[in-house]
Amino acid sequence: MKLTSYWLDTSQPFDRGSPKPLEGHYDVTVVGGGLTGSSAALALAKKGARVALLEAQTIGSAASGRNGGMCNNGFAQNYGVMAGKYGKDAANAMYKAFDAGIDMVERLVQEERIDCSFARVGKLKLAAKPEHYDMLARSQELLAANVDPEKRMIARADLRSEVGTDRYHGGLLFPKSANMQVGRFVRGLAIAAARRGAAIHEHAPVTALRKVADGHEVETSKGRIVARQVLLASGISQVGPLGWIRRRIVPVGAFLIVTEPLSPSKIERLMPTRRNVVDTRNLVVYWRLTPDNRMLFGGRARFAVSNPESDEKSGQILKAAMVDVYPELADTRIDYCWGGMVDMTRDRLPRAGERGGIYYSMGYSGHGTHMSTLMGSIMAEVMNGRPDLNPWKDFDWPAIPGYFGRPWFLPILGAYYRMKDLVG
Repeated sequence: MKLTSYWLDTSQPFDRGSPKPLEGHYDVTVVGGGLTGSSAALALAKKGARVALLEAQTIGSAASGRNGGMCNNGFAQNYGVMAGKYGKDAANAMYKAFDAGIDMVERLVQEERIDCSFARVGKLKLAAKPEHYDMLARSQELLAANVDPEKRMIARADLRSEVGTDRYHGGLLFPKSANMQVGRFVRGLAIAAARRGAAIHEHAPVTALRKVADGHEVETSKGRIVARQVLLASGISQVGPLGWIRRRIVPVGAFLIVTEPLSPSKIERLMPTRRNVVDTRNLVVYWRLTPDNRMLFGGRARFAVSNPESDEKSGQILKAAMVDVYPELADTRIDYCWGGMVDMTRDRLPRAGERGGIYYSMGYSGHGTHMSTLMGSIMAEVMNGRPDLNPWKDFDWPAIPGYFGRPWFLPILGAYYRMKDLVG
């Protein structure tokens, strides 16, 4: 079993890094080489900007290459709650932004000819308890009446046509959702950006940011540059002068396992429609098939940071959860097990804007695969004088009380959610 991301292990490493020294002047410096940063660098380079992308490790090595590779439309939150809190028009606009993210991924895959097995497979949200099915049905009625008439309910009696398990009580189908080989996608975006002239520097963590007369001085371990504009696409990075962001983003561990390849007959029994699947538990689990017919199974197995020991413990929990759903996978070999850190905001909605002359976009809270890609492209427009295109422009972003970057409260939250799953 490899304790590394399946996506990164089965995609070609990025090899288009700039051979030039890190010095001089640029129009824009992008900090972070994940999906936000790579899509932003591509969009900016297409506009003719002189762009430097600085990545502390390697392209896609953090959350962008360590997720489930799902482009799931719809809120993490209940639509009715969102409409009640923000108003129907605002809720609809936010909902459509997540749809637009999937469209953006599909468009970039086609335009840049990125070989990442993108497919519109749909998402099935499964009711872990009978009352959860009723909750999903009410949500479907509201969505159909206001913003998304394509969703439909799948009754428990019909569930076997979708997934080969009796563990759940029906579900809600989101036909627009998609999946892909996300390692190839993020690296493909960076290759496309480099092809259009962006200077991409890996292993170049930003250590200081200073305001200067002609923009911002950006200091790294490899050198120093000056840029007229800076975009922080750094997520939960613990590197560099990002204290203001760290008080507002909570790094939450997400863990995944990938099995050996499954036989065609087993796939036909367990995953006949090959959809993305997620359930309604607070400690959510999700699964899908990979392009080479392995079962990927992930979730919030433990409220802990990702490291080899933690990942292996989480992998054991996920194997047990997978067998609970699919008993016939009990003897299936696990080939990959890894973790990553999700950048959660307090309300689980992204944040993007400008502060002190520095632009930022992050906080995707588990929906980053497509929303980060969309926001990278949007932030290129925002920095070019179109702040009205930012769907999160009117959201304030207060610091989390008592929090300074170390999520001391995560074990308490984990225990609370486990209790809710048991009793509520």
